[in-house]
Amino acid sequence: MVRAKAAKTIIDDVAKIGGAEKAAIILLALGEENHKLWQMMDDEEIKEVSQAMSNLGSVTAAAVEKLIVDFVGQMSSTGSLMGSFDATQRLLNSFLPDDKVDSVMEEIRGPAGRTIWDKLGNVNEAVLANYLKNEYPQTVAVVLSKVKSDHAAQVLSALPEDFSLEVVMRMLRMEPVQRDILAEIESTLRKEFMSNLARTNKRDSHEIMADIFNNFDRQTENRFLASLEERNRDASERIRSLMFVFEDLQKLDPGGVQTLLRAVDKDKLGLAMKGASEALRNLFFSNMSERASKIMLDDMDAMGPVRLKDVETAQQSMVNMAKDLAAKGEILLADGGSDDELIY
Repeated sequence: MVRAKAAKTIIDDVAKIGGAEKAAIILLALGEENHKLWQMMDDEEIKEVSQAMSNLGSVTAAAVEKLIVDFVGQMSSTGSLMGSFDATQRLLNSFLPDDKVDSVMEEIRGPAGRTIWDKLGNVNEAVLANYLKNEYPQTVAVVLSKVKSDHAAQVLSALPEDFSLEVVMRMLRMEPVQRDILAEIESTLRKEFMSNLARTNKRDSHEIMADIFNNFDRQTENRFLASLEERNRDASERIRSLMFVFEDLQKLDPGGVQTLLRAVDKDKLGLAMKGASEALRNLFFSNMSERASKIMLDDMDAMGPVRLKDVETAQQSMVNMAKDLAAKGEILLADGGSDDELIY
């Protein structure tokens, strides 16, 4: 008789196995239908999990059940799910090495895009130029030849004049770049630029909450801030300082006011001004022609009494429009907490 090979190790205690083995067990339990999870892994991760999977041997039903229960328990301990960078990082840390988790999170926090060149195309031209000005002109020429021409033009304009001219000359004489050199440039960009950019792009939680509070109606905003002040006065004050509210439009310069006036719906403008302070009204009316301001005042008088909710909705619409214009670089908005700091 031929002797059977010795059975592989039986796993009955998941606390004694590593992260790769735990991931392998969960993926085996999920079955073939969850192939999308595999598609989200890079080659090294697939190899590592596959290696762990092939060496698992027998895993008892109790061990599988405990692992899944623990997994579900960690997610449901708060009664609901809240997706965030920190939650994602904690989950990945449970079954991936720290260096791989860092790499994944840096990719997530970085600018959008499937390839490194797509990502660079979504980086502010001034930020990218500030990094590239310290590189060799030939390297910069390669980078700018790979991004979209309109973005390359903006970056060139932001570079020092002599340096940018040298880059242009290199681009004119540039021959096809060897694959290994291009791969080295991509690797350097990921390690030295994108990773730092991702870390600096990580938003403070107070900034996130200020954006959320900005989208509340006035009553809800006041209710949350009052309740938060009772529990954490410092957090409440920090959020207040970061919020941009309707009255902060007083900090617009005349050019910004005129740009906003051209963009905002005139009916909403009149409704918003009904609830504005005298100082803010004067600012907007002083940037209109005498005829336009008279028509606006007549329209406001004709409205008669209006609901507070409608006024607040119109004011929030103006704030949102101002933020959109600021995002496009057409106006500058002063932060709600400072007369000097500008956000773009």
